Amino acid sequence: MTHQSPPQLAPLTEATAAVDGSTQGISKKGLSAGSVGLIGAIVIGISCIAPAYTLTAALGPTVSEVGVQVPAIILVGFIPMLLVAFGYRELNTRMPDSGTSFTWATRAFGPWIGWMAGWGLVAATILVLSNLAGIAVDFLFLLISQVAGNPEIADLATNPFINVGVCLLFVLGATWVSYRDMQTTQKLQYWLVGFQVVVLVVFAVAALIEVANGNAFDATAIDLSWFNPFAVESFSSFAAGLSLSIFIFWGWDVTLTMNEETRGSHKTPGRAATITVVTIVVLYLLIAVALIAYAGVGTGEYGLGNPDIQDNVFFHLAGPILGPLAVLVSLAVLTSSASSLQSTFVSPARTLLAMGHYGALPEKFASVSPRFFTPGYATIVSAIVAAAFYAVMRFLSEDVLWDTITALGMMICFYYGITAFACVWFFRRVWWRSVRNVFFTLLFPLIGGVILATLFFTTLIDSMNPDYGSGSNVFGVGLVFVLGMVVLLSGVAVMLWQAWKRPAFFRGEVLSRASAED
Repeated sequence: MTHQSPPQLAPLTEATAAVDGSTQGISKKGLSAGSVGLIGAIVIGISCIAPAYTLTAALGPTVSEVGVQVPAIILVGFIPMLLVAFGYRELNTRMPDSGTSFTWATRAFGPWIGWMAGWGLVAATILVLSNLAGIAVDFLFLLISQVAGNPEIADLATNPFINVGVCLLFVLGATWVSYRDMQTTQKLQYWLVGFQVVVLVVFAVAALIEVANGNAFDATAIDLSWFNPFAVESFSSFAAGLSLSIFIFWGWDVTLTMNEETRGSHKTPGRAATITVVTIVVLYLLIAVALIAYAGVGTGEYGLGNPDIQDNVFFHLAGPILGPLAVLVSLAVLTSSASSLQSTFVSPARTLLAMGHYGALPEKFASVSPRFFTPGYATIVSAIVAAAFYAVMRFLSEDVLWDTITALGMMICFYYGITAFACVWFFRRVWWRSVRNVFFTLLFPLIGGVILATLFFTTLIDSMNPDYGSGSNVFGVGLVFVLGMVVLLSGVAVMLWQAWKRPAFFRGEVLSRASAED
């Protein structure tokens, strides 16, 4: 299909006429407008969350914390994500821009906070890109070992040279797809997401059928109390639920970073974000209920409380539930991590594009592929940084690698929280104009932002304990805390360097502060 070239705009280095009518405001960046529909945005959002991979790793540890209350914890974790999603939707309706958190925080709070919000998003997504690539490698060899009936093949993933080499191939493939037009991404994701969702639903339904037929490992009667958040016994369990939400729901905001490429850019991305979050919570609840009903929460061979199976619950339960079709579950988890690797490239690339476009980073980042109308340079830079980070950390220490991934939770809370507060502040002059405004521009994003800010500082304090994460420490301070601070302070250092090199943006001459009333 032949694309007609959209008008190419030069990166903003001086104040320009803006699409929103102000002197220093947002403007288009030459991306392929109208190439993503509502369904496509939802599919890419689900792909970025990676439900198959995320839940197989999260379900077991959560059961060990709260037992049968996992559905309640999922609901508790769902709340801040939905509240923040409402804030994102309101900001996108008023200011659709691929920079999302960076652009919106800049408009609400000014260039310094806006720049750090952008850094938080880019740092978190690049860290998770390396993690997803590593997980894809592990499950590839696990799948091959299942098909071949040779468990030793799975051990090849522990060889750092083989691991890093295959990981780089995964990153290369994901980069190639991401560099091409969004229609290529959509077509690929329809198949990958469709497959993993179908397998997960079949897996859950089969587990419930086994329960009904009396063939369950440890049949546990489904009870409405499982869904009652107030039945969770301790505050620590609630904290676990909120931490869980960061990992099992994170990624839905990719639907907003595609807003300049979405049909109906003012409304469609926000709707896609909301539908994505709701779809995911329903899917998670179905799977959690089915597997608890089948396997129970004990520590027996297939019990969800068994620490020996908690790192990959689906793999261990697939055989008893699906028999010869068990390999489909491993394939679904591999598909989940691989498809998420590709779709996750969307967010950092478009945020870097916006930062380059508005003069907050070198102009090269504002480059758009003349053939595919995608942020080509920013995509390649994201891939190189993610691949290099994984390779160095994999050879340096696996503990350091996974502690860095744990630290990304702080980055997510950081930029989600700033964006939620940006919504509240940007709309401050129109809060009381309608009942709808009171809820969607004030109460919902404010509550969501407070929850995430609390979780950010709680994690920051807890991670100072040397026993946090892998148990590694630097001079008696937890390695997760040290890594989190390194990422944040590196952002401050790069920001100060860019302020010296590109003062116009930081003086507010390119993207000025504004409010919803302006």
